[in-house]
Amino acid sequence: MNRRQFLQAAAALPLAAARASKPNIIVIIADDLGYSDLGAYGGKEASTPHIDSLARNGVRFTNAYVSGPYCSPTRAGLMTGRYQQRFGHEFNAHTSKIFFDAGGTTENLGLPVKETTIADRMRAAGYATGAIGKWHLGAPPKFHPNKRGFDEYVGFLGGAREYFAAGKNGVGPVEIERNGAPVSWDGYVTDLFGKEASAFVDRHQKHPFFLYVAFNAVHTPMQAEDQRLKKHAHIADTRRRTYVAMLESMDDAVGAILAKVRDAGLEEDTLIFFLSDNGGPTNKYAVNGSINRPLRGSKGDTWEGGIRVPMMAQWKGRLPAGTEYHRPVIQFDISATTLSLGVGRIPREWKLDGTDLMPYLSGKQQSDPHRALYWRFGKLMAIRMGDWKAVRTWDNKQPELYHLAKDIGEENNLSSVEPERLERLMKKWRAWDKTLVAPAWPEPSPSPPPVQK
Repeated sequence: MNRRQFLQAAAALPLAAARASKPNIIVIIADDLGYSDLGAYGGKEASTPHIDSLARNGVRFTNAYVSGPYCSPTRAGLMTGRYQQRFGHEFNAHTSKIFFDAGGTTENLGLPVKETTIADRMRAAGYATGAIGKWHLGAPPKFHPNKRGFDEYVGFLGGAREYFAAGKNGVGPVEIERNGAPVSWDGYVTDLFGKEASAFVDRHQKHPFFLYVAFNAVHTPMQAEDQRLKKHAHIADTRRRTYVAMLESMDDAVGAILAKVRDAGLEEDTLIFFLSDNGGPTNKYAVNGSINRPLRGSKGDTWEGGIRVPMMAQWKGRLPAGTEYHRPVIQFDISATTLSLGVGRIPREWKLDGTDLMPYLSGKQQSDPHRALYWRFGKLMAIRMGDWKAVRTWDNKQPELYHLAKDIGEENNLSSVEPERLERLMKKWRAWDKTLVAPAWPEPSPSPPPVQK
């Protein structure tokens, strides 16, 4: 569908599709998903009809980003609607000798309590709020989801877990909690999270709700159900086979959530976002079998492969189905959109970095949602303005320049051809960098992890 057809479709929506006063919001986030593994993004090996249906029934973003190439920083940005580097959450919360030698304590490893979350604001606006799955924003009690705006929480607080209740390969049982109390469960954790999210929708179908579903799939450890592994026995690479099986389990869990929304008659009252927290880890520690092609790089990079992610949005009757949005967006635009719909006018003092996407997706606004997007991850950096990107990552000591519309794989460095353009981008990035604070804890590794073959 071209832009003219898109605008015609938006204008033709029935009056009944006018903005609901309190629409439900569901945000579903995958963990370490490869850019091109979903069917909607060209994937061939995994069957992902439920996730793909969000693109078929809504909008598929082709230039969607996250503000960090790692799990916890991305979540911090999403939860606050702000660049996480503004409040020190630049890296995954972790412990190290360097950290403790500098006087650090585990009690401060988490999303700073001075930051207000979107769940805080949605609950204040009258929403029921729920979080399911991986938290990874602090394990001490003051960082617990129930203290960060969520009425209900089922999941685990760390960054990764086994997938089977009894553990696997000699690893102990997997602990899952409900609002701080242990949960007795059995089976496969991805299925559990799908069921819990569906149950939340069922309980709150007559009341506006905000639901955050954070799958740990397809993050390591690589563990899948036997019947799914047998289905893909033809895939010779065992890691890739397991990854595909894990992805299909997540797709079924997403399907359960979508079915519950549909069966409850809530599709026209519910905006659903799906995205990954960062690019697939394809050449660093914790390789999971994902594919980022045609993007260069991996989780942990500021190449496109680390920060550009699959993202979709569905709101039946509100967003024209089967459309694509090509302008750059970032994960905390989801936060701003959520708050605009749930709260109304966003006060300036909230200092959000995101943009309400609804005027852009409906065709009312035709400019870029952002003049520029920025990244800082230790010594790594990037800035994108329009189709131009300056980037410095593990592989290049000096910033390089790429024209992404012509070179999505970042293969043709134009810094020597357009040095003045590169300097303009770097000047803008340096001005942004001055608005940030120092990381609250040191980065996990002072040098790039070794490539894994």
